[in-house]
Amino acid sequence: MTIPARPIAILGAGAWGTALANAFGHKGLSVTLIDRDAGRAAAIAAARENARFLPGVALSPNVEVTADPAALAAAGAALIAVPAQHLRAALASVACRLPLGMPVVVCAKGIERGTGRFLSEIVVEEAPSAIPAVLSGPSFAADVARGLPTAIILASRDEPLAAALARALSSPTLRIYHGSDVRGVEIGGAAKNVLAIACGVVHGRRLGESARAALLARGFAEIVRFARAFGARPETLMGLSGLGDTVLTCGSGQSRNFSFGEALGRGEPPVRAAGGKLVEGALTASVLTAKAREVGVEMPVCEAAEAVIAGRISIGQAIETLMNRPVKPET
Repeated sequence: MTIPARPIAILGAGAWGTALANAFGHKGLSVTLIDRDAGRAAAIAAARENARFLPGVALSPNVEVTADPAALAAAGAALIAVPAQHLRAALASVACRLPLGMPVVVCAKGIERGTGRFLSEIVVEEAPSAIPAVLSGPSFAADVARGLPTAIILASRDEPLAAALARALSSPTLRIYHGSDVRGVEIGGAAKNVLAIACGVVHGRRLGESARAALLARGFAEIVRFARAFGARPETLMGLSGLGDTVLTCGSGQSRNFSFGEALGRGEPPVRAAGGKLVEGALTASVLTAKAREVGVEMPVCEAAEAVIAGRISIGQAIETLMNRPVKPET
């Protein structure tokens, strides 16, 4: 299978959408970056730089910036790079522009609050004529935008389509693997953000690297159990979207989720800890743990993180609860 030689459309001109546009543009692909705010789109187009999200990174000459979603109709594939909690509204606003059978690749990481829907399910509901896919893995937007070596994964239940997209979008600096385990890829991307907050708390509280390693290992085991309960393949979680993204996000100050947790660990309240930035893990925590309870999966680390974020318990109480759980075999 091959992807038609038409532009790649990216809806969402934040850091990640802009970084992907740059990566594809530098490969030589024609890319249309869509920001629904006409003023922002015009500013990016005029400066050839997304000064708000990726200052100092020149936009590839192969990237066209527009505020007109009609550009989606001429694209060979659409990547939706808006925050997880905005995905439904974004898709609903452009669904009529999507040609029948167009690949729609979700580039966000999260689970929808209120409905508990995984992001690929939102594509099915809001754009039923599209073919859903997800893109995830260990990647900071600034690294990708600057052409630093990065590997991620694109998954679709239509595996030939996933392979064709991976071939079309991969470049010498952005290697894209492909697979069919959509659920595993999207769960890894969503759940690791909650774990990253917990690891940030440990770092901010100065509990030591031994504590962070233990929390990371036990939290990752929770994510694998959760994913298996929803039909994902465990080996997917051992790959880029699970283990790879967890390692990156749970130990770097570049991660908003880790930095948020670190600020919580220093004693800052959640609003101040967020620093005015969107923290996907803080929004995902409650729905992740609710879905785990529905299927009887124990997630004590994520439960503790969610309770701290919500202000129901203190960090000290969370530590005491985790350390005093019954001693049992490691599973």
